[in-house]
Amino acid sequence: MKPTELKIRKAKKHEANQVAEFLLLAMEGFVYTMIAEKNREKAIACLAYFCNLEENQYSFQNCWVVELNGEIIAAANVYNGADLLALREPVIRYIRENYNPVFNPGIETEAGEFYIDTFAVHPSFQGKGIGLKILEFLIEEYVVNQKTPLGLLVESDNVAANKLYTKAGFRYVQKREFLTKVLDHLQIKPEN
Repeated sequence: MKPTELKIRKAKKHEANQVAEFLLLAMEGFVYTMIAEKNREKAIACLAYFCNLEENQYSFQNCWVVELNGEIIAAANVYNGADLLALREPVIRYIRENYNPVFNPGIETEAGEFYIDTFAVHPSFQGKGIGLKILEFLIEEYVVNQKTPLGLLVESDNVAANKLYTKAGFRYVQKREFLTKVLDHLQIKPEN
């Protein structure tokens, strides 16, 4: 596979179901906590509901997809940390009304960074450099072009993810508690 065969672009509304699959791949445990049961079909349906709508954190508007020969093989969900509360409000309201009345996810990002909420490559395409290509694209899009830090959360013991993020230039900022976990907050900043 040649890097030139990859196309990275904004997701389209009609791709909500496909994008939802990647969101679930990236945050399966979190989504099961969100909907209060371990049910893959319900989890995808819930995420697809949000992907299909505008103005929420999982909206197609905030998603990038990677195509290879017309097939979506990866996706990333990125938004401005300053917008988290406004983007999350419809998600929390819907989840509490339909799945989990006590859902309270906490704050994972804040003003001052664009935040990679989810990022996933289809398992059959992992280990082929696609993850690094996506990160390089996002760094160019947000850090270089918009002159804004780009951040994410990762589990300390996720060796493969940490190696990928470090290779892309992300650096440890702090520990951050999110749901029931303490995660590493990594960030890459614009050069002065």
